[in-house]
Amino acid sequence: MNYRNKEWRNSMRLTVDYNNMMKKFVGNDGFKDVDLNEMKEAAADAFDVVAENRGKGMMGWTELPYNQKEIVEDILATAKAVRRKFKYFVVLGIGGSALGPIAVFNALCHLHYNDLAPSKRKGPKFYVEDNVDPERMAALLDVIEPEKTCFNVITKSGATSETMTQYLVINDLLTKALGDKASENIIATTDHVKGNLIKLAKQNNYKTFYIPDGVGGRFSELCPVGLLPAAVLGLDIKAMLAGAAYMDGVCNKPSIAKNPALACAVLQVAAMKRGKNVGVMMPYADSLKLMSDWYCQLWAESLGKNVTLDGEPCNVGQTPVKSLGVTDQHSQVQLYTEGPFDKVVTFLSIKNYRTEVKIPHGCEDIPDVAFLGGHTMNELIAAENRATAYALAKAGRQNYTIWLPEVNEFTLGELMYLFELQTAYAGAMFNIDTFNQPGVEAGKQATYALLGKNGYEEKRKELESATAVEEKYIV
Repeated sequence: MNYRNKEWRNSMRLTVDYNNMMKKFVGNDGFKDVDLNEMKEAAADAFDVVAENRGKGMMGWTELPYNQKEIVEDILATAKAVRRKFKYFVVLGIGGSALGPIAVFNALCHLHYNDLAPSKRKGPKFYVEDNVDPERMAALLDVIEPEKTCFNVITKSGATSETMTQYLVINDLLTKALGDKASENIIATTDHVKGNLIKLAKQNNYKTFYIPDGVGGRFSELCPVGLLPAAVLGLDIKAMLAGAAYMDGVCNKPSIAKNPALACAVLQVAAMKRGKNVGVMMPYADSLKLMSDWYCQLWAESLGKNVTLDGEPCNVGQTPVKSLGVTDQHSQVQLYTEGPFDKVVTFLSIKNYRTEVKIPHGCEDIPDVAFLGGHTMNELIAAENRATAYALAKAGRQNYTIWLPEVNEFTLGELMYLFELQTAYAGAMFNIDTFNQPGVEAGKQATYALLGKNGYEEKRKELESATAVEEKYIV
């Protein structure tokens, strides 16, 4: 992958085709040029807000493509040692600490990676434990050998109940199996100064990577949170960062016509203002299926806010929905085509898949089947993608397509950085705090109270005094 070559980089540029957002293509529900022109000033202001705050506060993520040279070398050396020593690599985390690593794994590794023979894999078997379902933990322990497993515990605060619960379970198993050597099987990714996990890391001499200041969980994939798991899998993390830097350069103009991330933000904000409160992310590639999960957290947690930066009530946001082409043409597209006019569909489309499968001739006496012979599965999925976009447009439903020349480390870095910029621009246009998550914190506090954590006694009293359940409403 020659990402240092300018011609190659340009050949890998993502593009955004929003013809099907326009009135000419979808009728009265679409935008006219004048509608987007009216948003030019707001778009330029949002661009300026993001540009002026680069690297400040919770926008440290903007600098990740540029400021991690030494960290990347440490990650690569550690990953090499992990591949040499361990049979399994398990991420313990939740939210951004898990969604990014699993999305990149799914996008860039063999779709049946863990089933491959060791000689056909670049790294150890890989698992991401992003829940505290007891059955899930038991199932993991049925398929790994803890003493042959490297566990990457990821939490900035070290107070994330789910992740620290996983840590307690695993650390107990490792200590019983390995004694004083248990620490060799744990890598901590956390804050460099504050929190519980950094204390534990120092006490137990864990190998440790740090989550930079100003990088929240949902914006953390391009720091050690995501780069270490990717490197362990043998992926080219330098190419991922190069792709992000390339997209940053592409998006350096305050123009909808020239900045694809700004264009996506303007289209979605304009649609939301017309009542499009559902955003469907529909990749036409199994490799990108879990990118929808990562995007859902980024979009929902960043934009779902009830107050502006000026303290005014707003209740903004758009509900992200995961879909997969072609699979969900047979489950969801009926609703998108004929249901309420409350959705925007974003297609993630691939120009060149990484393999080609030819469809053999056969069933010549069955015309409904025989016509497929001589084509490829590549042609079929591309045709279905185009047909779905056309059918939605013909039905007056807004949709647009983000085109990836192919799926690789560079283009994935581009895509993730584009989504992060899009989210930051949209938040600026709504004049909200894009980077906090008070709604999530409220649920955490209630959980702490229910489990008897010190300092949450008043919250527990509040929960206990809540309106009692009425039997008549239970069927």
